[in-house]
Amino acid sequence: MKYERFEQLPVWQAAIEFAVEIYALTAKPVFRRHRSLRDQVERAAVSVSNNIAEGFERGTNNELLSFLYIARGSAGEVRSMLHLLGRMPAFCDLESEIRDLMARAESVSKQLGAWIQSLQNSGLKGQRYVTEKTRRASASAEDRRRFLSELQQIQAAHKAQGGESTKM
Repeated sequence: MKYERFEQLPVWQAAIEFAVEIYALTAKPVFRRHRSLRDQVERAAVSVSNNIAEGFERGTNNELLSFLYIARGSAGEVRSMLHLLGRMPAFCDLESEIRDLMARAESVSKQLGAWIQSLQNSGLKGQRYVTEKTRRASASAEDRRRFLSELQQIQAAHKAQGGESTKM
């Protein structure tokens, strides 16, 4: 599937939901005494979706990759901070929520990692580089692939009926 807007990206949607859940956690009264920690975890959580969006809007895969790595780093930062919260006595009542949020952060990191790997292996340069010429070349390559696949099916069927195989 080709995504036209970053809002359509499943990983961006997961990152936004993750940030909303972080804000729900930091709205708890215990965070009133830990303002700097609250602010840092909120900023890092928001950074995940913002970097996905900014990278997507840049239009090149190189820039997108850079921003996806930053987003993944921010998800790791939130996870690290959640580990810290889990070890602080003041937050012991939030253990279950913290554990769930760590799993969500790891899920977002894994999604980003898979997308990063996919982009690195794609050979595509990004939307900014797509022109009518590259669209035609891509369509032509896809037509050739389909034709060769059909030809192989015809040859296999011919061979199965006892006919001689022809080489391509």
